[in-house]
Amino acid sequence: MIPDLKRFLLIIALTLPLSQIGFAQEETTEEQEAQTEEQEEEAKKPDVTDYIGMNPPFITNVGEPGSSLVYLKTAVTLRASRTSTRPVLETHMPRLRHELVMLFGEQTDVDALSGTAGQNTLREEAKKRINQVLEEQQTGESVSDVLFTEFVVQR
Repeated sequence: MIPDLKRFLLIIALTLPLSQIGFAQEETTEEQEAQTEEQEEEAKKPDVTDYIGMNPPFITNVGEPGSSLVYLKTAVTLRASRTSTRPVLETHMPRLRHELVMLFGEQTDVDALSGTAGQNTLREEAKKRINQVLEEQQTGESVSDVLFTEFVVQR
């Protein structure tokens, strides 16, 4: 009878840790399901609109080198669709401003800058460059639009 008792205790000792492992796996699965539900709820939330001004305004020379001086002054506001984007933009603002200074300084067609089509092309290029920087920095963020709240070409 004692050998049966030993066998019984041995079986219990071997199966007890296995049942505890199964219980731990159930908890992990429940935690993963809860996290997935939270992420789905977050995705269902409506997009936000957050406007981030890039101050001070940009002032730069534009036009063909060697021609008379032409100045571009523009105030830029970035539009983000997530609340998490603002801190990232603030962190990388010096680099973002640098990219726009370089972009604005590259402009040689002053007549195009004076028209709506040229301004829209410039806005799209600015958005592209900003998002490239954010991607390069592996932020997981992007801007949804670049707005010119002031745009003056002075000849």
